[in-house]
Amino acid sequence: MMRNILLLVSNDLAIAFKNKTFLLILFIPLFVFASLNLVDGSGTEAGKVRIGLVQNYAYAPEITRSINAAKQLVDVTWVQDERDGVRQLKEHKIDGILTNNDDVSGSLALLVLKKGSISTIAIMQNFAALQKATEGNNRDWITSIKSLHQGGVQRETLPTFVLMLVLLVGFIILPAQVAEEKEKKLLLALLQTPIHEVQWLIAKSILGMVLITTAVLFLHLLSKFGPVHLFDYIAIILAGSFCFSACGVFLGFLCRNQASARTLGVIIYLPLLLPAAMSDVSQKLTAVAPLLPSYQLYSPLQSMLLENGRLADMTFDWVYLFGLGLLMFYLAYLLMKRRWLM
Repeated sequence: MMRNILLLVSNDLAIAFKNKTFLLILFIPLFVFASLNLVDGSGTEAGKVRIGLVQNYAYAPEITRSINAAKQLVDVTWVQDERDGVRQLKEHKIDGILTNNDDVSGSLALLVLKKGSISTIAIMQNFAALQKATEGNNRDWITSIKSLHQGGVQRETLPTFVLMLVLLVGFIILPAQVAEEKEKKLLLALLQTPIHEVQWLIAKSILGMVLITTAVLFLHLLSKFGPVHLFDYIAIILAGSFCFSACGVFLGFLCRNQASARTLGVIIYLPLLLPAAMSDVSQKLTAVAPLLPSYQLYSPLQSMLLENGRLADMTFDWVYLFGLGLLMFYLAYLLMKRRWLM
């Protein structure tokens, strides 16, 4: 009996090795380790905040003197105007912008990405300490906090979940379906009919776009959150769904069977999802995330859902997504013409 069990276990291990399951088992811990090392640590610079000051604003002398003297707590960046400051704030080059509060004379207004973020709390703590050391128990310097991201925690997490749905269809569902049709020789049988390769590829891309759009719309119906500029939002969703659907079809052609497709899909899915989703909590990941194609979808989603952004301001993003989709579509067509692994 033991001999038969050992033979079955050996056979299963051989199949897992052949289907690249072992590659997935080794990849996930390695990826988690690399991601955790990219997250900002709690070293000596953890309490230091990066503040943007507007050049043409007249700040109170005691405030500027205290900020300049506390270089161990505050890193000052001078910006040309509020628009330049907002741009650097979105790029995570600074943690907040200080402007004069017109409602309260001699006080400051703080502009941040999120009111409840760790950086906002650190700014308030550091400035409270500076104010107390300089003036004692007088009123606080910062009397108003404004946030670029409108809405609560549920709305702030919505771009991440939308991106997750798009990548799930593009890199988990579609590649496995394409590989299944290849594995069961269904695709070869279809190609014996008058159906052309381009027609089949267009149909698969439309399938992915329909699945993604349906999932995203259903998510919005359940969460009861929607973008202000609906048509712009639909346009960027369609561009992203076409891009990653074409990527999924291409990925399916690279694999011989469903197991390989699922393994390779997860290996690509995780790096595309996590850096974009975690870019708000790490300066290192903020620098890495824009290099990935998923960020060109995540950034417009975040802008439209949280900052009322418009598609006209995201020309590079949707052109990038559409261009990458066309490239993946063409590469899938070349593999299909060659009957790759069929």
